[in-house]
Amino acid sequence: MGGSTRRFIAMIGVLAFLALWIWGVIALRGLFPAGMLLDLLFFAVGGVGWGVPLYPLFKWAESGKD
Repeated sequence: MGGSTRRFIAMIGVLAFLALWIWGVIALRGLFPAGMLLDLLFFAVGGVGWGVPLYPLFKWAESGKD
């Protein structure tokens, strides 16, 4: 599989994952009581945390092996 094919598959995977991640963070936030500080902390962690589960996909997309 060529590099451009791997990158295309990774792009589709990232878009699908981010759509589900955003939906999940918003849905999970609704389970907790309202509060500005809690919103800040919750969405800060949710906004930064998406990259950790995608790291293996990024690594695979840039590697030369299958």
